[in-house]
Amino acid sequence: MFGNDRFVWNQMLAMMNERYQNNKDLPFLGKFKLNYLLKPLKKEYPFLKTSDSSSLQVVNEFLTQSWKNFFQDKSGQIGKPRFHSRKYLKKSYTGKSIIKTAGKRYLKIPKLGYVKTSKTGVLQNTKIKRYTVLLEPTGKYYLSLQAEISEPEKYSLTGKQVGIDVGVADLAILSNELKYPSFNSSYFEKKAKIWQKKYSRRRHLVKLLVLQDRNKRVLCPRSLESFTNWQKAQKSKAKYQAKAANQRRDYLHKLTTHLVKQYDVIAIEDLKTKNLQKNHHLAKSIANASWRMFRQMLEYKCEWYGKKLIAVDPKNTSRICSKCGYNSGAKPLEIREWTCSKCQTKHDRDINAAVNILHKATPTGQGLAMVTS
Repeated sequence: MFGNDRFVWNQMLAMMNERYQNNKDLPFLGKFKLNYLLKPLKKEYPFLKTSDSSSLQVVNEFLTQSWKNFFQDKSGQIGKPRFHSRKYLKKSYTGKSIIKTAGKRYLKIPKLGYVKTSKTGVLQNTKIKRYTVLLEPTGKYYLSLQAEISEPEKYSLTGKQVGIDVGVADLAILSNELKYPSFNSSYFEKKAKIWQKKYSRRRHLVKLLVLQDRNKRVLCPRSLESFTNWQKAQKSKAKYQAKAANQRRDYLHKLTTHLVKQYDVIAIEDLKTKNLQKNHHLAKSIANASWRMFRQMLEYKCEWYGKKLIAVDPKNTSRICSKCGYNSGAKPLEIREWTCSKCQTKHDRDINAAVNILHKATPTGQGLAMVTS
């Protein structure tokens, strides 16, 4: 299935590249015209008939969208679609055929048959629009479903509002002086680093053993599947990386759901995380804290459950005294507590910033950037 999708992508892409190189005035081939080419392609390559036909149509849809993104991009940041390599570790295919539930523990997937699962209960009386079969670098398979479901029930209103300042050591610092720590992934990072060294060393040996001449002809015909130690190192490294990612995502889900239940109005800073990560001293810590994912979860959960999320301009939130409004200027990151020189109020740097964020989000506040409700 994975190989057939990759083969169709590469065949269609090669055809379109040749078409536009020879004559750029030819009309653009959309997904429906590409689908007409699947029938003669299957006659030429009969092994394509073993795939779900809808998955090959989805490949054409993705390829068409890639070309459209390239043509519509005026910034020059999006390049032409590229050929897919079989060496890519993360493999997947997407289909639009009907998936049926069989009993309480099985799903029937086209061309694959029955697959055992424990999640069929939530699929009752739902319409599955698309499915994706995914092979992770850890060697585990996952089935992702896109389905139409009823709207979730709204949470009851509490009459509370809060400002949140995000940090590195503490992920969320609330204006009511509550602090929620960042997810600690040091154990998984240490394990992944150990296997990364083994993986790099064994990969170097693989390159030495699989010799090639100048014409890239293999002189030592040994397949990659025969390097079991290299594969073990790769899967072990991916396993610890996946554990860290899954536990971090679970932690963020629990935290954001708790915040949305507790507060009707949540104010946060409108931070540009991509720009902040250009600071090499803080990039790793910011990535581990997952500020972007934290905000995305708050956005859609507030929309789902009838709460309001307000993003404000982050300018001067850590400089202004939340009590008297005096701006005492920039402060180095190592200063975590400071005293206002005007009103002599002692502040915790992060809590003071969270209070200022909440003040900016009020109707009379300035610097309102975005409201999601």
